[in-house]
Order: sequence, then C-alpha cells, then structure tokens
Amino acid sequence: MQHYETVFILNPVLSESQIEETVKKYQKYITSAKGEIIDTENWGLKKLAYPINKKKSGFYQLIEFSSEGDIVSDLELQFRRDEKVLRYLTVKLDKYALAWSQKRREKLKSKAEKPSEEKEQESQPREPVNA
Repeated sequence: MQHYETVFILNPVLSESQIEETVKKYQKYITSAKGEIIDTENWGLKKLAYPINKKKSGFYQLIEFSSEGDIVSDLELQFRRDEKVLRYLTVKLDKYALAWSQKRREKLKSKAEKPSEEKEQESQPREPVNA
C-alpha cells in the first residue's frame, strides 16, 4: 500500500454542515475503495493567493490516507465533478514525508493537549506571594 496526502479547497460560501458532509463523502469514498484514513485536518478558511472562480478565500482540508495507486485517479475524478471543490492536490508520500507528517501530527496533538493542561493549572487556587 502507498501513502498519500490530498489537500482540497472548498467553496467559501458553504455552511459548516455542508463542509463536514463533503469531507465525510470523500473519506467514505476512500474507505469504500479499501483505503485507510490515517489523519484528517481542517485548516479552516484561508485567503487564496489569487482568485479562483471569482472567490478570494476557501476552506482548506487535508486527508492523509494509504491505499492502492488506482484510487488516486478515481478520487481526483470525484474532485473534478464536485462543484464545491475549487482546487485539489494529491501527493504520494515517500519515507521522509511520512516521517515528517508523523512528526507534524504529534506536534499538533501535543498543542491540542497543552491548553487544557494550562486551564487546569489556572483553575487551581494560587498561594499569595509575600514580598
């Protein structure tokens, strides 16, 4: 099995539920084609470098998955057919990119856990400092 990473930009006029529905549709497509979803990331609404279809921003989504090579052409065909998708890019990951993406996932996971630890420390009463 090969490892892939696909990033796609969704139309900025979509509602939050439509975005989730579209992402789930592509995740379901990958798993139905005997692929395995490794990670998904919602990068949120970002400004585009140049207008695409008269839109200046878009919702960025990343899906990292492993599958056989024939799924990529079918997945990109689905992206082309969907009018909600402005742009997409699928990349095959080599061993260095796999190591980097694993490192990135761990870093994001630790960042997500860190604020909750800080909130716990803030909720504990502090002792007054004598001068």
